[in-house]
Amino acid sequence: MKLKMVLYAEFVGTFAMVLCGTAAMAVNETTGAVAHEGVAITWGLIVMVMIYAFGEQSGAHFNPAVTLSFALAKRFSWKLVLPYWLTQFTAAICASLVVSALIPESNYIGATIPSIPQTHAFWLEFLLSFFLMIVILHISTGSKEIGPVAGLAVGSVILLEAMFAGPLTNASMNPARSLGPALVGNHWEPIWLYIAAPFTGMALAVVLFYFFVPLRNES
Repeated sequence: MKLKMVLYAEFVGTFAMVLCGTAAMAVNETTGAVAHEGVAITWGLIVMVMIYAFGEQSGAHFNPAVTLSFALAKRFSWKLVLPYWLTQFTAAICASLVVSALIPESNYIGATIPSIPQTHAFWLEFLLSFFLMIVILHISTGSKEIGPVAGLAVGSVILLEAMFAGPLTNASMNPARSLGPALVGNHWEPIWLYIAAPFTGMALAVVLFYFFVPLRNES
């Protein structure tokens, strides 16, 4: 498959995920109509749908930390990591620009701002990212989230984690998803933890996964 088609799929999937998820948060912020449960369900459903739509094409990473973790696991080519990252971050920023334009009343446009101390928020995001990547490693084929249960499994984990951790950290688990609203909405103070925690948590998931499962090259 041509690289431009792969990056197109990764861009559209990431854009849709960030757009729908952060728009739900912005609507809830400004009207209260969605509620916390609705926000969590929105995140889970949009991830599930986009995995089924684009898993065969790009692998449906939609997350720079997932892309890096697949490369660390030797399931993904290192030469594609940077193009994927640029695509994911660009898509997230574009989505945040759209949310800001459509819902100008929102002060946060879905920004990830913890309600607990930043050190606690880091470790919570670390654990959320770790468990998400463990699930992805078990249900994915090579570097692709495909198969009849892939979308349901990953979407369900994100919904579950957003349901209990959303009020505490907004349950990001995704550096691109956090950077978009931070850049567009100018909410920078806690961004370090939303970048560091997903990368380190998912990298640890790879290490522990392959402690029990033989490492093999699937790129």
